Amino acid sequence: HVQLVESGGGSVQAGGSLTLSCAAGRYTYKRNCMGWFRQRPGKDCEGVAVLWIGGATTSYADSVKGRFIITRDKAKDLVYLQMNGLQPEDTAIYYCAASRFWWLVTRPSEYDFWGQGTQVTVS
Repeated sequence: HVQLVESGGGSVQAGGSLTLSCAAGRYTYKRNCMGWFRQRPGKDCEGVAVLWIGGATTSYADSVKGRFIITRDKAKDLVYLQMNGLQPEDTAIYYCAASRFWWLVTRPSEYDFWGQGTQVTVS
């Protein structure tokens, strides 16, 4: 069982920045995909950024390209989501997730393990 724990959410003014962290344990040593997803009020869960560890490849939703960056720190067993230029439409619960697949996958259904989520509010 993979336990994922997010942190770093909070409230910020439009244009500000936040960095979310995901403690992913041993999962960062595998070649799988790790991702950040979000659920905005009244919306379905959507992919924000994913990192295929084995291929060192990333993918971003069009709405966050150029503003968000997903990275990992293998030594610290952490996956980060750096969010810059935050806008009110970025307000959501953000989830860290890990996939069993060893290639780049972007859909929530392709992820097997999820954190509890962290709230990000932009005003």
